[in-house]
Amino acid sequence: MKRILYLFSIVVFALSFQSCGSDEPNLNPDFEDMINMTIFDFIEENDSLFSKFKQILIAGDIDKTMSAYNPNGDGYTLFLPTNDAIDAFIQQNDKFSSFDDLLADINYVSTMARYHVVNQGIITNDFPFGALPELNLAGQYLTIRYDTDADSSYYKINNEAPVSVKNIEASNGYVHVVLNALTPVTYTTYDWLHQNTDFSIFYEAVEATGFQEVLSRIIVRDTVSLNPVTLFAEPDSVFYKNNIFSLDDLIQKVSPENNDYTDSYNALYNFVGYHILTGSIFLSDLEGVATNYTSYGDNPVNINGEGIDLAINNLGKENYDTIVSASNDSTFVKYITFYYDESNILTQSGTVHFINYVMYPRQASRAERYFEFYEEPLFNQYREEGGEFLIEEPELLTTLSWTVGNDQLIFVKSADESITAWNNDYIIVDGDFSITYTLPRIVQGAYELSIRAHAFSEDNAVVEVFFDGVKIGGLIDLTRGGDSGDPYAEFVLGSVTLFNYEPHEITIRSLITGTLNWDVVHFDPI
Repeated sequence: MKRILYLFSIVVFALSFQSCGSDEPNLNPDFEDMINMTIFDFIEENDSLFSKFKQILIAGDIDKTMSAYNPNGDGYTLFLPTNDAIDAFIQQNDKFSSFDDLLADINYVSTMARYHVVNQGIITNDFPFGALPELNLAGQYLTIRYDTDADSSYYKINNEAPVSVKNIEASNGYVHVVLNALTPVTYTTYDWLHQNTDFSIFYEAVEATGFQEVLSRIIVRDTVSLNPVTLFAEPDSVFYKNNIFSLDDLIQKVSPENNDYTDSYNALYNFVGYHILTGSIFLSDLEGVATNYTSYGDNPVNINGEGIDLAINNLGKENYDTIVSASNDSTFVKYITFYYDESNILTQSGTVHFINYVMYPRQASRAERYFEFYEEPLFNQYREEGGEFLIEEPELLTTLSWTVGNDQLIFVKSADESITAWNNDYIIVDGDFSITYTLPRIVQGAYELSIRAHAFSEDNAVVEVFFDGVKIGGLIDLTRGGDSGDPYAEFVLGSVTLFNYEPHEITIRSLITGTLNWDVVHFDPI
């Protein structure tokens, strides 16, 4: 994403020379031997600056955690608020009238303490434009934004906490001092919409179409039955530019003749559903990728992240705006994009992004798609933990079903970078098996279908593959196809033609018993 990368390079250059203004805390100049001291040692050494957050760590019962090594071996990252930041947090929070009130609320202070600690040591050079790669100890993600003002450039956490002192290295991780305390996310996407009156038209459309349930899901680390969602939302000001000043105006635009707005065939229902994507997607996830993203509407959303902007629905069919320069030259805007600085909002349901034009449903073109079981909520939890996970109860999974001699399936998320499975994860079944993967909806049209699997072991199976119940391709001998450098191979099965935008099933059955390490399903438009 050239625009974001360009801005990123400017900010990183500036950050290497500038701090966050006059509020930077005056750390002890004699405190030089951090590498032999823990994060908690650092806080105690600078007690005059951080005594209140030290008490929060103690009350939240993670002071010993900040004095110990991370059992995962990756260190910790603490975003450490100053005493002034804690005071400001209390003044702005209606729930607490004093610091003692905060400490007395053990449940809240425990969450607050854990919310500031990421379960991995991360320096600012590795900050993404989006979510940090690891959860905090409260089981949620934190996001990064790069900001500038007249005399400084800085990182901002969750759009609320500027980093004033960065990359303080301790024996068990890193400390970044922040000028505001982070507020734990305790609201859903639906709550967020309800609380933000600048989105009243879209909020009323959600109410009318019954999408409250989807946007009210609470997704936490231990949830295995639900997936998060991503909301693309237009502020009221964007609707106003299109002469839409109320829900009634929007209805007249999209569904003037059908007032059954909760019907999945209704145009307003699909307008709202088109704004809700499956999975929690950050702006950094869209970078460098051009593909379709599954929505709750009748069409996927096409996003091209390979250009200067993240371009939504750049299909060459629509002119969203005309910009006339001072020399009377006209520039035609052919796509929707994001308000970058305001996006990447975290909720308990997923992520919210602001878009700059009204996003009507459009028929997307076919796009290359790869499926790696990311629709499976339990696997997403395991990806965060890493390791090998034995699954003996098929009812725990929502997109995979299987029969195998021992009824066991294994999901692997490896930390070994030499593993050549995509994203270092795959599933394993062994013996005499049949396994079915229910895929998300795919745009209609013709595709070449292939699978990727381990193919360099005499212990592997010989299999046949079925698509929507119909056999496709010949026998696949998984004992050959890979090599010692990359034991995984892609097997082209043949062409399929999809007539409807709907889910599909792919089934792999063993003909000669053995092991299947299944990595990817690949659809390539033809």
